Amino acid sequence: MRLATVRSSRGLRAAVWCRVADGEVWLDLAEAADHVLGGSGFPSELREVLRREGPGLSTVRQLMGELEGTELPDGLATWPGHGARLTAPIPSPGAFLDFYAFEEHVRGARARRGLDIVPEWYRYPVYYRSNQRAILGPDADVVFPAGETRMDFELELAAVLGTSIEDPTPDEAEAAIVGWCLLNDWSARAIQAETMKVGLGPNKGKDFATSLGPWIVTPDELGDPGELELAARVNGEEWSRGRVGAMHWRWGDMLAFAAEGVRFEPGDVFGSGTVGGGCGLELDRFLADGDRVELDGGPLLGVLAGTVRQRR
Repeated sequence: MRLATVRSSRGLRAAVWCRVADGEVWLDLAEAADHVLGGSGFPSELREVLRREGPGLSTVRQLMGELEGTELPDGLATWPGHGARLTAPIPSPGAFLDFYAFEEHVRGARARRGLDIVPEWYRYPVYYRSNQRAILGPDADVVFPAGETRMDFELELAAVLGTSIEDPTPDEAEAAIVGWCLLNDWSARAIQAETMKVGLGPNKGKDFATSLGPWIVTPDELGDPGELELAARVNGEEWSRGRVGAMHWRWGDMLAFAAEGVRFEPGDVFGSGTVGGGCGLELDRFLADGDRVELDGGPLLGVLAGTVRQRR
C-alpha cells in the first residue's frame, strides 16, 4: 500500500494509491471511507489517520478491498496516479530524528576531516534531532543559507511510525513502523564544519530543509527494506548508489535506543543516515544554485526531487 498527502483545492488531503478499472489514481481517503464504508469523520490528514488506525491500517485495507479493480462511485475525489501535486507524506511530523547507521558513510565522511570512527559508534545507534518544521515535499525549491559554499544532499531512507512507542523492545519498535519513504537530509557543509567544532552537533548546517517522500510504502508491499538499492542523480547524472542492507544497525535497535525513556507518536519520522557514498562530502563534489537532485528508490519508492536555491 502507498500513502501520500495531496495538495488540493481543499487543502492537504491524505490519499491512498489505488488500481481501479480505468487506471491508477490517488484516492481521497476521508471522502472514500465516508462514502463507501458509511459513517463520517474519517481523518483527512495522514498523521491523524495513523493515530486512529495504527500500523495495521484496517479501515484503509477494508476500503481498498472494496474499490481496487472496480469502477469508482461517481463523485469521489481522485488525482492522477502520475502527476498529482504531492507534498511530503507527513508534512508536519511531531519529531524528526536522523541516525548515522552506515559504516561506509561514517568512515568516508570522517576521513575527510582526518578522523577515524570512534569506538562508541559501534556501541550506540546515535542520532541527532533535526527541524521537523522544515520538511519539504517532492519537487520543492530547497533554499540554502546565504553564503554557503558547499551545498550537499544526503541519500537516505526514512521510517514512519504508525503507533506510539516508549521504552519498546527492538521487535516492538520495528512492528510500530507503518512504512518507509525516501529522505534527503540537505546539508550546508561549510556552516556545519564550523559549528560542529563546538561539539553540539550539526545544528545550522542541517535545520533549514529536509525533503521527504514522495509517498510512504507499507511493509507488505515493500518487503525487506534491506533489499533496496537507492541512487542519487544531479542534473540527470548519477552521483551515488548504495544498498540499504549495508546498514550497521537494525531499524528496531535504532528506534528502541531513541525511545528509551522517550515517547514518540504516530507520524514521527526517523532517517537512516546516509548510505555509503551517498553525499557530495564523500565524493568531494558539491551542488550549485539551480541543480536538480533526484533520489531514486525504484518503482516502489519512486523519485524524490528537489532544486537547489541559494539565499541571496
